[in-house]
Parts: sequence; structure tokens; C-alpha cells
Amino acid sequence: MAWFYLILGGLFEVGFTTALRFVDGFRNLPWTLAFLVSVTISMALLELAARTVPMGTAYAVWGGIGALGTVVVGILWFDEPATLIRALLILTIVAAIAGLRLTA
Repeated sequence: MAWFYLILGGLFEVGFTTALRFVDGFRNLPWTLAFLVSVTISMALLELAARTVPMGTAYAVWGGIGALGTVVVGILWFDEPATLIRALLILTIVAAIAGLRLTA
């Protein structure tokens, strides 16, 4: 169950980084609330996962999922560049996450 919490927490990290794009100095209330809810859930799920998964591994996986998801959201919805080097670096993150999962 800890790995499920970790993955879900990483997805909520994508939610709070995406919401952060729209908070406008925390003046945009709906996006600010979305940010606060997402960051709270994400951190709570990371804490739950870290009860079982070693903290360094949990944090690296959580951060990797968040980074990977944020890059994908940027490419799909915000017209950020989808270059070969970015794709290779994303695959590197995925490989590192898989490697951590296999060694934990």
C-alpha cells in the first residue's frame, strides 16, 4: 500500500505544481486553494509512504514522479518543447524510479 500512496502523492505533486502556475502571487483564490489542497494531500501521502519505504527512496520516487508528470503536463498543455533530449532525460527519470523500486 505504501507504494500506492507514494505514486498517488507524486501525482498530487503534479497537481500542485500545475496549480502554482496560475496562483498569480496567491491572489487567484480558486487556484490557490487547488495548490494548498494538492500540496497537503501530496505531503500527507509522502509521509504515509515513508512509514514503510525508506525515506530517501520515498522522497526520490515522489520527486521523480512529480518532475516527470510536470514535464509531461508542460508538454501536453502548455506548449513546452518536446525535444529528443527531454524525452531521453524523462526516460532516465523513469529508469531511476524503477531502479529504486526494485532495490527498496
